[in-house]
Amino acid sequence: MLTALSRAFHWQQLLDDGVVDTGSEIANREGLHHFTVNELLRLTLLEPDIVKAIYAGQQPRCMSLLWFQRDPLPEGCVVQREVAAWFDA
Repeated sequence: MLTALSRAFHWQQLLDDGVVDTGSEIANREGLHHFTVNELLRLTLLEPDIVKAIYAGQQPRCMSLLWFQRDPLPEGCVVQREVAAWFDA
């Protein structure tokens, strides 16, 4: 999860800085499928407290990369916090 999150934020920085124009361009540079890159980029939309918990290793055990790959990312910080609280229940 840490590696995926770190890669996602690095790639988002490349996009923000104009180093690359699309996730597909990142995929070509990294030798990955464009779906993989775009899927991981969704992690940059996580609520900051959830990101901090993941980096600190304090996210619920079932909040895994597999979960994020299978489930749509809730929009909005409040909803994301509610989902995170659900994992703790």
